[in-house]
Order: sequence, then C-alpha cells, then structure tokens
Amino acid sequence: MTDYRKLFDLTGKTAVVLGAASGIGRSSAQALAALGARVLCADRTVEGAEATATAIRADGGAAESTACDAASRADVADLAGKASKLFPRLDIAVTTPGLNIRKTVLDYTEEDIDRVLDLNVKGTVWFFQAFGRIMTQQRGGSLIACSSMRAVTIEPGLAVYGATKAAIGLLVKGFASEVGTFGVRVNAIAPSIVETALTAPLKQRPEIYNLYAAHTVFNRWSSADEVATAVCYLASDAASYVSGSTLFVDGGWTAVDGPPTGLTKLGG
Repeated sequence: MTDYRKLFDLTGKTAVVLGAASGIGRSSAQALAALGARVLCADRTVEGAEATATAIRADGGAAESTACDAASRADVADLAGKASKLFPRLDIAVTTPGLNIRKTVLDYTEEDIDRVLDLNVKGTVWFFQAFGRIMTQQRGGSLIACSSMRAVTIEPGLAVYGATKAAIGLLVKGFASEVGTFGVRVNAIAPSIVETALTAPLKQRPEIYNLYAAHTVFNRWSSADEVATAVCYLASDAASYVSGSTLFVDGGWTAVDGPPTGLTKLGG
C-alpha cells in the first residue's frame, strides 16, 4: 500500500525560495522547512532573507540565506550557482516576487511597464532558465512560480499586472512541456487577496477589506500560510503527476460571479 504520509514528507529534500523575506515567500520557506526540507532563503536584501532563515533555525529547521534581486538575470544565475555549491541536489525551487503598479493602460509610462515586465515576466524566465538547467541535468525537481487570480479576472488599473500574471501561466505550460521528459515538474500558484505586509494598508480600510473579502466564498482574506501549503503540495511527491498547472488558492473568487448574495439558509 502507498504510504500517503510519506508523499508529503520533505525530509532530506532541498529547496530555494526567492522572495523569502516576507509574505507568501516567507511562509513558503517556513512551511517547506517544517516539512523537513533544507531551505536556501533569498531576497533582495540579505537581512530579510536571514531573518526568515533565523526563524526557521529557531524552530528546529535547516536554512541558509543570501541576497538576490529577482529581476536581475545575473543575480538569479548567481543564486543558482550558490544553490549548486550548497546542495548536492536541488529538489525544489520557488519564486514569489511580483510587482503591481496600479494605473490604467492610458496612464502607464514606459518606465512603469519595464519595471513590471522585468520582475514579473522576465524574472520568471530567468528563474526557470537558471534552475531548470540544474534540474534537467540532475533529471528531476519541482519548479514553482507565482501567478495570480488576476490572470483570469480583472478590475480597472490592473490590466498590465494581470497580463503579466497570465503570461506566467503560459510560461509554466510551455516550460513544463519542454522539461517533462527530464523528470522536471513546473507549476504555479494563483492566490487572490492575501494578508501580508504589502496588503496591510488595504486591510486598514474596512470598506476595501470587506469588498475584497466578499468576492470569496468564505467572506475573508487568506493568510500567507494557506498559500504556502499549496506550494508544499506542488513541491512534494504527492504532486508527482502534476505539471503545467496553475493551482488557484483564491477562496473561490474565480469560481463565482461577483460577491455572494447574502443567503443565510440552504435548502427548502
């Protein structure tokens, strides 16, 4: 009989998490470590990455830290080199950084679009290249990128951001088709509204918080931990036949047409 618990166990696995200083990246690094993986935490500032690594070690896990700008091809390549020196084999590589400049299409400047594309799209390509090379050579591994429910549903001011997140979904499909024969899996997560330091200002405005919460079937925002568990699933052997997919962790946002109607009773 299959040992289903063991499929989710990451003991002995190694992982790189880019964006590990805060939010979904931090929770993902902590969750992977809690399940047994040794984690290299990376972020634009080494202080933030080290804070996460320190928290993991304090909880009994294994973690190191380094600096990496996710929009820099050279930095990402250097991160892959550090991972290769640190680990005899790399099993999991996760990238979570993303940028949204909320403006209408008519108001976007060339600088705005370059900044968003450089991090969200080009950064994902650089990540796939650097870590895909490692994993194809070792013939195995799990790559995980970060899309968004904005890839499929939109509001004014998010067109460019949403387009980049849709692009990530297609990059995942395309790269999965290219590296599957090497035993490498490529997937993405797609959160909706998550309680992080970046969204804290929105949470302080009840009308905004409640408006976004009402788009979910649970009438609440998610925690970063709830997204991190999806990352762990895609990283684990439990997802051994999952590749080219985007896993929506959106509280049902994309499943329903607008906020719930306020029904309090079901049935006759």
